[in-house]
Amino acid sequence: MPPILDLDPLALVGTWDLSRVIVDHQDGQQSRVLGTTTLTLQDDVRIRWAESGTLSHRGIEAAVSRVLYVEKRAGGWFVTFEDGRDFHPWEPGVPVEHGCAPDLYIGTVDRVDERRWSVEWRVTGPSKDYTMASVLTRAEGKAKA
Repeated sequence: MPPILDLDPLALVGTWDLSRVIVDHQDGQQSRVLGTTTLTLQDDVRIRWAESGTLSHRGIEAAVSRVLYVEKRAGGWFVTFEDGRDFHPWEPGVPVEHGCAPDLYIGTVDRVDERRWSVEWRVTGPSKDYTMASVLTRAEGKAKA
């Protein structure tokens, strides 16, 4: 039996297949992103989290990408946006909040099984009401370097 997936960010360094479903609760529309997430160790305290893929929305496909960082701070790990702004603490299994006035993002990072982990967000605000659920599966042959 393979080892249970460790959600310490250092254990997640490597390449992951990304599958994301976005459900808009206002109109019932569902979108999907398929792609790759690569976590690359920058140094002992910073990991680059790069996503790229294809968004399928209402019959249209578009390339999408984003970069985040996971950095070691006193007391644990923290996720930041590419420009360095704080996003949320890295606390697997514990709901975290990110206020982006007037919207509120409540998310959870969690283990799915031995080869997969998930990131789920519930987003609400005056003009937003959606759920974004991502599952990341260790890419075959792309284990931690």
